[in-house]
Amino acid sequence: MDITSRTNTIKHSPKKLRKVANCVRGLNVNKALSSLKHMDEKGAQIIEKTLCSAIANAGNTDNFDKDMNEVTIKIITVDEGPSQKRFRARAQGRANKIIKRTSHLKIVIG
Repeated sequence: MDITSRTNTIKHSPKKLRKVANCVRGLNVNKALSSLKHMDEKGAQIIEKTLCSAIANAGNTDNFDKDMNEVTIKIITVDEGPSQKRFRARAQGRANKIIKRTSHLKIVIG
């Protein structure tokens, strides 16, 4: 049985978050948590928090009776969320667009 955990509209760009997600994809849950704790990226803290949520979801499920040493990360996806659009004033009355990107994170363990 698969357990899912989601985090939506993270104020972190999907490109930077995917770099961390690719490092832990397919790993054992315990190995993934230990490697995420030693990363210096901001995205590692976000993924670690969502992974801990998935483990807690597995503990609350009656049908899930596996040992955590056997559980692996099956699917980890980072999708693009809604973007915030801002403008910065430039010279001679012009404006430049600033796009603040957000992302959606989904982790499936089993």
